Amino acid sequence: MKLRILAIGRLKERCERALADNYLHRAAPLLKRIGLAAVETRELPESRAATPEQRKRQEAAALLKALDARAIVVALDERGEECTSRAFAGKLRELAARGGPVLAIVIGGPDGLDETVKARADWLLSFGRMTWPHRLVRIMLAEQLFRAGSIAAGLPYHRD
Repeated sequence: MKLRILAIGRLKERCERALADNYLHRAAPLLKRIGLAAVETRELPESRAATPEQRKRQEAAALLKALDARAIVVALDERGEECTSRAFAGKLRELAARGGPVLAIVIGGPDGLDETVKARADWLLSFGRMTWPHRLVRIMLAEQLFRAGSIAAGLPYHRD
């Protein structure tokens, strides 16, 4: 199963992109142990609409269009489920075991995700109740994917 990260907005700073790419590059071979391969990221443009609700609707349309119809979807949302890194690794394994062409992890824009995207999600995941900048969420997700792969491989990167 392919792992695809769909993100509204771009990582503009070279150092941020390099860090996220480094974690994803290191994660790719390890995630095969969970049943995930071909890690890729697709960046979709931020809406320039006048209101937050309009922006969320426009971004939702782009995200939903980019999703494979048979994709299993994880949406990052502050009201989602919080979990440990071990639980995250286990949930990725569980979702990958369902089969299908793609496991898509969706990151919304600055205004968050529209309800239509949340309704499409198989799992709502939270990195905590605090609000995080988009660029940090991308890096945190990449690191947690690397950590999940390390846990699956039994490597010492993760310490309880």
